[in-house]
Amino acid sequence: MNTINLSEKNSILNQFLREIRSEEIQCDAMRFRKNLERVGEIMAYELSKSLNYKTEDVKTVLGIAPVDIIVDKIVLSTILRAGLPFHNGFLNFFDNAQNAFVSAYRKYKDSLKFDIFIEYIASPDLTGKTLIITDPMLATGGSMELTYGALLTKGKPKQVFLASIIASQQAIDYLTIHFPHENTTLWTAAIDPELNEHSYIVPGLGDAGDLAFGEKL
Repeated sequence: MNTINLSEKNSILNQFLREIRSEEIQCDAMRFRKNLERVGEIMAYELSKSLNYKTEDVKTVLGIAPVDIIVDKIVLSTILRAGLPFHNGFLNFFDNAQNAFVSAYRKYKDSLKFDIFIEYIASPDLTGKTLIITDPMLATGGSMELTYGALLTKGKPKQVFLASIIASQQAIDYLTIHFPHENTTLWTAAIDPELNEHSYIVPGLGDAGDLAFGEKL
């Protein structure tokens, strides 16, 4: 699995990462959601450079202009619920893409131990398509692995892009082992060094779902 870390080069992305992480700024839920969406747009643009293109002639009022356009059939998938604003950023750019949604959640056995469950999946046929799975926080890699396994019941994609805003090094190491090497690329905006005892990314930003949509029971 190839990993692309967009924070290795400075860009306006840094500003949105700062606001997403800041405990003072992130308390504004609307701004937090918008920043997740903005990062999704930036990442979609960068990711688009690695897709496949063909030249198509476009007729203007004055002549013919050749334009290179994407030929990949894209399916955008997200893990509910934190992934929705991030997913929407991708959809703003890949507006002709099909969409898939997966519900993955942690069910705690005690204050520290948990299992991950998949309860819902809605997806088009993935056979031969380019699958992009968006999840803003890539902590252990377990949810991403289970989501991919669930999506494979809908067909085998041609290539897979995993997209996160903040990934832990542990998750990257885990997914490098458990995902197919030849056709998978992870895109992330930042890589954080560790997880705490609750498997939250440190320094991370907290619970992205709660910050975007409010606390849950």
